[in-house]
Amino acid sequence: MSKIRVLIAKPGLDGHDRGALVIAQALRDHGMEVIYTGLRQTPVQIAQAAVQEDVDVIGLSSLSGAHRSLFPKVIEELKKRNATDIPVVGGGVIPSEDIPFLIEEGVNQIFTSGSSTDVLANYIKQLVNPNQSTFSKPSKIAHIGIAVKSIDQAIPFYSNILGLELEGVETVESEGVKVAFLKIGETRFELLEAVSATSAIQTFIDKKGEGIHHIALVVDNINARLEQYKSDGVKLIHEQAKPGAHNSEIAFIHPKATNGVLFELCQPAEGSEK
Repeated sequence: MSKIRVLIAKPGLDGHDRGALVIAQALRDHGMEVIYTGLRQTPVQIAQAAVQEDVDVIGLSSLSGAHRSLFPKVIEELKKRNATDIPVVGGGVIPSEDIPFLIEEGVNQIFTSGSSTDVLANYIKQLVNPNQSTFSKPSKIAHIGIAVKSIDQAIPFYSNILGLELEGVETVESEGVKVAFLKIGETRFELLEAVSATSAIQTFIDKKGEGIHHIALVVDNINARLEQYKSDGVKLIHEQAKPGAHNSEIAFIHPKATNGVLFELCQPAEGSEK
């Protein structure tokens, strides 16, 4: 298979290229061919170079604050050359509030300061060769886990006051918890009661009291996903999936990787909607 060709460009009046050079070297380390156009490139020059070099992806880097103007102009110049099949990713000092605008204008993805170069490289690989991707993005929230001291005492509020349907109660031995599922729309609340003094739920309640414990996301190919996250440098609690409720496979991402939120990955049993 031929190497992925990436054009790295700095549109506008940026006077520094250290970050772009670091990215270029990181992509080369991932086996890609990188064409670096240098500083102060116009959108016309970038689009022309991308077409002439027959690249697979364009990476735009901006520190000047002109990304809202320059990135869309690069997209427009690609359209003029019938080269909209070349995807564009962006990075640099870009405020989060500008990201939706840039995505709407045609940029495929934005990688802000501090983003991992490994994540960028893996994103480009999946962008260029989507058929080789072994998993898709999470499809929905499976449930919101809520730690309680007693399921029997908590259920009346959810069932009688909120009017939610109790779907069932079961014990998950691997986690040392009893769980109760209450359906709400397309997702569920999962009440979690510790049945063991060593349960993570008991530890959570001892430290923080009752409350929201985690958010579970429905995913496919969970073990391949965990391998990818691990290669991206994402801190994991579980590097391999383990049995969960309803015969699902589950794994947790460490809160240090998610700004303090405990995320559970949940792959439902085949034929199950849960």
